[in-house]
Amino acid sequence: MASVVKINVLTVPAEQREELERRFAARAGAVEGQDGFEWFELLRPVEGTDTYLVYTRWRSEEDFQNWMKGSMRQAHGGSGGSGGEGRKPAASGSELWSFEVVQQAAPVSGDRPG
Repeated sequence: MASVVKINVLTVPAEQREELERRFAARAGAVEGQDGFEWFELLRPVEGTDTYLVYTRWRSEEDFQNWMKGSMRQAHGGSGGSGGEGRKPAASGSELWSFEVVQQAAPVSGDRPG
């Protein structure tokens, strides 16, 4: 079974970038113990865009959905009401992209024959 990648595309105004990064730093450990979780990266735009990418990789779509229904909902204040800490979102918009991993590569170790 191929892993799945979820990329949350966040539109973040310049004045909210520091806040967004602070919130992600504060959530350290929130997903790492979830069954089926494989990888997380928060990607900051370098130039020409106000779009951050939140990259996660999962063993399966089912594992991602289980996280969405459970731990993620709790971490984000429930069902989207005024729960949680009542903070306004740091992002002004978001979109979720979904992919299946069909090919991958890793660095070759330094132990090559030769």
